[in-house]
Amino acid sequence: MRIRLLQGLSLLSTGLLAGAFGYGAANLVPTFNAVPIEMRLDFHAELMKMNGITMQGAMAVSALSSLALAALTRGRTRLLAGAAGFLTVASFLITRFGNVPINGRIKQWAATVPPADHARVLRRWELFNDARTVTAVVAFGLLVLLALRVPPGAGEQRETA
Repeated sequence: MRIRLLQGLSLLSTGLLAGAFGYGAANLVPTFNAVPIEMRLDFHAELMKMNGITMQGAMAVSALSSLALAALTRGRTRLLAGAAGFLTVASFLITRFGNVPINGRIKQWAATVPPADHARVLRRWELFNDARTVTAVVAFGLLVLLALRVPPGAGEQRETA
């Protein structure tokens, strides 16, 4: 029962993380690029204040629950859960060392004026965003695969029952 609850928590938290990153990549980034730069910078700076708490929490719960699931299981379950945990940690590292420093610059630009090379820096932020989105979505996919797997021998039990 404990393993199933842990599996549910890892699936839920990683799904929320992948969904949030996916929504951002599919909807927020194109919207950022369609509005005047001043509006983008203001909105981006405010959004990052909220995301700092919620996204870090989702990444932490996702990584810890997936890695705990890997530690408590064996075989293919361990491999899939461990890979999902590793990918979630990768999402965190990409965010922390890629997006967060650029977010700090965006916050400064919102209060002043963006530099001449702001488009290049914003594109770099988008590349980091794409990378962390892919790692989170793949982690979620691995946990979905794990949840949909039929345990060995389960099919035989159903046929004889």
